[in-house]
Amino acid sequence: MDRIFLAVELQVGDTIGFTFFLTSIAMLAATVFFFIERSSVAEKWKLSLTVSGLITGIAAVHYYYMRTVWIETGMSPTEFRYIDWILTVPLMCVEFYLLTGVGLKKMVTASIIMLITGYFGEAGLLPVANIGPAFWGLLSGLAYLFIVNEVYRGEIALAAAKASKKIANANSLLLKFIIIGWGIYPLGYLIGTGDGQWYSILNGIIDTDARELIYNIGDAVNKIGFGMVIWSVAKK
Repeated sequence: MDRIFLAVELQVGDTIGFTFFLTSIAMLAATVFFFIERSSVAEKWKLSLTVSGLITGIAAVHYYYMRTVWIETGMSPTEFRYIDWILTVPLMCVEFYLLTGVGLKKMVTASIIMLITGYFGEAGLLPVANIGPAFWGLLSGLAYLFIVNEVYRGEIALAAAKASKKIANANSLLLKFIIIGWGIYPLGYLIGTGDGQWYSILNGIIDTDARELIYNIGDAVNKIGFGMVIWSVAKK
C-alpha cells in the first residue's frame, strides 16, 4: 500500500520523479474523460475515442511503473518506455485510419519499425561496428519521416482533403503533433546514445535527467493532445 502514496516514494526536489507521477495521473484522468465522453458523441466517433482512451490508459499504467523504477534506481526506464511506445504509438497511427479510412497497414508498420530500430540503438542491441546507435537511429528516423510524409502529402493527406472540412482540420492538427511533438524524441535518442558517436557533443549540453523530463512532458502532451483533437472533432 505504501507505493500508492506520493510522500512515501518521492523526495523533495525530485523534479523528474514528480513529472513521472504527474504524467501518470494526467494520463489516467484523460482515460476516464475519453471513456465517459464516448456516450456523448455520434456512433462513428465512439471507436476513435475508445482508441484514445486505450492510448492514455496504457500510458498511465506504464508511467506508474516507470516512476517506481526512477525512484528506486535513478536510472532511465528505457525498457518500460519502449513497451509503452510499441503499444501506444501504433494506436495513435490507427487514429489516422479511423479519420480517413486509409493508410492503416503502412502507418502501423512504419511506427513499429521506427520503435524497434530505435530500441535496438538505445539499448545497444545488434551493434553495427562502432556506429550502431547512429545506424539504428537513421533507420528509425527514416520510418518517422515516412509517417510525416503520409500525413503531410501522402495517402492520408489526400483522403483527409477529400473528406469534410473538420476531418481536414483534424489531420492538420495531428500533423503538427507529429512534427513538433514527436520531434522531441529523436533529440532524446541522441542524448541517450551519444557516447562515442559524432553527436556526443549533446551530452555536454543536455543531461539524461533533462531527457527524462523532455520525454515525460512530451508523452503527456502528445498522447492526451491526440485524443483531445479527436474529441473536439467528434463534438462538432
